[in-house]
Amino acid sequence: MSTKFRTALYFATGLLIGAGSIAAFSFREIDDSEATVEVKEDGRLQYKWYAPELPRAMNFAGEKVPLERPEVREQLDRELLYNYYNQYSTIYILKLAERYLPLVEPMLKANGIPDDFKYLCIAESALQNQTSRVGAVGFWQFMPATATQFGMELSDEVDERYNVAKATDAACKYFKQAYDKFGSWTAAAASYNMGQGGYNGQSTFQQRSNYYDLLLPEETMRYVFRILAFKLLIGEARKFGYVVTKADAYTPYKTRTETITSTIPNLAQYALDNGTTYRTLKQLNPWLRDRKLTVRSGKSYEILLPQ
Repeated sequence: MSTKFRTALYFATGLLIGAGSIAAFSFREIDDSEATVEVKEDGRLQYKWYAPELPRAMNFAGEKVPLERPEVREQLDRELLYNYYNQYSTIYILKLAERYLPLVEPMLKANGIPDDFKYLCIAESALQNQTSRVGAVGFWQFMPATATQFGMELSDEVDERYNVAKATDAACKYFKQAYDKFGSWTAAAASYNMGQGGYNGQSTFQQRSNYYDLLLPEETMRYVFRILAFKLLIGEARKFGYVVTKADAYTPYKTRTETITSTIPNLAQYALDNGTTYRTLKQLNPWLRDRKLTVRSGKSYEILLPQ
């Protein structure tokens, strides 16, 4: 047998084997339990929904979450299910995270606050400057009294709750104060929802300090588990099927900082004089709440402008 003929024979045999294998897999009957969608007789699609897998162990800020307790596991399951199937919101948060977490994370670290508190910020506002029905504002959802207590300025012209850096700094002060009071980062997080006084009162009455041992208002009972759900979904996004590439994510704004030491009577004109628009100025500085900025003697502000 010639070498050329032998080579051709081997090649043809390989093609036949490969084709047979492909055909076998192509026509293999698929178990209905494997499919994620079923085609009905009338052509309609019936999708199958699965519960996301819970972790075997988990912690918040280095503190154990007692998932061996059925009620704790079920509470986490509830919040994970709710947010896992809220795909639009979760993907949008992942896009925003690339823009804002590079600002929040180093501030938490510099203040000695565990990195997991960035998920509290996500649970509060989904990384957006929102206003709640009760008047809480910004990424960290500060109420007016708490905001001023922790050093933020609120007036007709300035509301620093809309300033991500200022609000993050104030939130860090709160967390440190709460941790010093309760000796637990989990309790500090829970108190952010119901107040230190409220948490302390419940802890004293029930003679327990551990968050997972306390009966608290419904919102606070769910609060820490909502934070934990975001730790899983945002911190381990690909594991849960959420894929946002660098190209899809929102990049940080490229800005320069201008220190303002005198009153700006017309912010629209100020924007034009600095090569931008009033719209862009307000988007970069949402804490500017009026059309002007009054600067008192000895006071200064930092305004962000496009590079």
